[in-house]
Amino acid sequence: MFRSLLIANRGEIACRIIRTARAMGIRTIAVYSDADASARFVRLADEAWRLGPAPARDSYLRAERILDIARASGAEAIHPGYGFLSENAEFAQACADAGVVFVGPPPAAIAAMGSKSAAKQLMERAQVPLTPGYHGDEQDAGFLHQQADQIGYPVLIKASAGGGGKGMRIVERSADFPDALASCRREASASFGDDRVLIERYLQKPRHIEIQVFADQHGEAVYLFERDCSVQRRHQKVLEEAPAPGMDAARRQEMGEAACAAARAVGYVGAGTVEFIVEPDGRFYFMEMNTRLQVEHPVTEMITGQDLVAWQLRVAAGEPLPLRQDALRIHGHAIEARIYAEDPDRDFLPATGQLIRLRPPTESASVRVDTGVQEGDAITPYYDPMIAKLIVWGDDRQQALARLDQALADYRVLGLTTNIAFLRRLARHPAFAGADLDTGLIARHQAELLPPASALPDADALVAAACWLLAGEAAATPRHGWRLNAECQRRLALQYGEHALSIGAHLHADGSWSLSLPDGAVGQARAQRNGSQLSIQLDARRLHADCLQHGDALQVYLPSGLTAFTLPDPYAAEADIQHGDTHLKAPMPGRVVALLAPLGEEVEKGAPLMILEAMKMEHTLVAPGPGHVAAYYFAVGEQVSEGSDLLDFVLP
Repeated sequence: MFRSLLIANRGEIACRIIRTARAMGIRTIAVYSDADASARFVRLADEAWRLGPAPARDSYLRAERILDIARASGAEAIHPGYGFLSENAEFAQACADAGVVFVGPPPAAIAAMGSKSAAKQLMERAQVPLTPGYHGDEQDAGFLHQQADQIGYPVLIKASAGGGGKGMRIVERSADFPDALASCRREASASFGDDRVLIERYLQKPRHIEIQVFADQHGEAVYLFERDCSVQRRHQKVLEEAPAPGMDAARRQEMGEAACAAARAVGYVGAGTVEFIVEPDGRFYFMEMNTRLQVEHPVTEMITGQDLVAWQLRVAAGEPLPLRQDALRIHGHAIEARIYAEDPDRDFLPATGQLIRLRPPTESASVRVDTGVQEGDAITPYYDPMIAKLIVWGDDRQQALARLDQALADYRVLGLTTNIAFLRRLARHPAFAGADLDTGLIARHQAELLPPASALPDADALVAAACWLLAGEAAATPRHGWRLNAECQRRLALQYGEHALSIGAHLHADGSWSLSLPDGAVGQARAQRNGSQLSIQLDARRLHADCLQHGDALQVYLPSGLTAFTLPDPYAAEADIQHGDTHLKAPMPGRVVALLAPLGEEVEKGAPLMILEAMKMEHTLVAPGPGHVAAYYFAVGEQVSEGSDLLDFVLP
């Protein structure tokens, strides 16, 4: 076994690898960018070396710099994690040339499966079912458009070297194809350094089921069963589970053996995932093979009891597979939810900033949190905005769902907008709870999963917010509420989204308050604070809440969910930060990648004007009405901050 291991990655996967390596007695070596100098994985590793500036191209994608560090640090092996250089055949070959073990498949296997087009041609020769489409090398835009027209719409454009939903677009009609192709190519080039694409018929209600395979250097291969990754948004996985609901033993064996055959066909070694698209009638088609460890590998670990990183290291060291196929068993059910810094109510725009409070649910044998951050750390615009992966296990799917709901309810994050409330609605939705799964589930039920903000929050949340503030005032001022020959009356101002709310409070001699909410009185309340815990006696009812406050932000957690308030500053002067509806501002920090509307040229409402890229994903600003762009304030390639003035748009 190796004595030292360099981890050519960052964040939660670097922490995950360090945990297993340390348990195996292996010295760990981290590499980091300037943005990650104080990151959790850097602190966990036995030693850490600087790569370069924050952008990935100047740090985590610098193969030669990583190899230089491997030589200088005495690393015997390099684990690439996922993303970055994990599926780069040239890097794997460079490791071999440098005498450092690459913890992954041979370069030839990566090359064979690294291009979606080449992989599908290989599978076609091996008679593996493929989705109808064009998987060839010709990349002329006009030719690709012609191929899409022949396949028939809707079609799916996919980056040949892609993954993680990047460089992927659904095209509903021929007229939209050129713009979608151009956008795919830009995103693919930025994410993978390769702008080649393939085109496939877009299946209307498919499931996405993948098989975890492992092969050793002695010709043996096994499958560690399947994961259902159907619940996706913009082709990125949101919830993953194992085993796949409704999968019978015969179909599991058929798909597992097909995945192992695909691995053997390319001389595969190590961990890999063969992804299939499955139609409602059970027919399945090869989609791609990911020649690395997957983000969602923990659900497989939870149902098999196996440490897949340990398997990777043992296989890379030349050992045989730890178990044969007949020794592998499925035990229970596991679900993974990806906790992101993003705003579901603003089209899932990524969020950046400091994690002022971060309190994950308590870990146990049935609840696991894989994370690369801790309280006080920052989410930057340079990398994926993932905060953590929450993984739960149960004896069956119903128990796993209940534990997922409770764990999401227990999560506390202050300082950044997250997708936690959205994930809880998704996990509770009848379609997911009833295992009515396909890749269109979120889009089909968007109205229920992303309901419009109401004018008034839940009454209990308003009561809790008022009691939190009043109890805080009472603790800070011993003679709080005392008035000479007068009763104490208070008006509490709260901002809920775009709605300004006012709560009246009348103090009684016994220390209780009569509260008057925006929709009427609610009776008497008495409250006590203990840290973040708030206990309320509301008439004859007891109410418990968890409250987090920092600056003007107040979060109220009840069993029903989270309600976020802002506390207005009564002394702050109102400032007009908008120049008008047509003075467009950046909705997120990012980089300008395209200016699409020439200055002065008339465009229609909804026409694309500018494209921003953040965390390798594109966001398009569109015209608010018919008119023209009068001025751009940034050029292509420049970085912008959230709220920056981007352009002036003139309406007729």
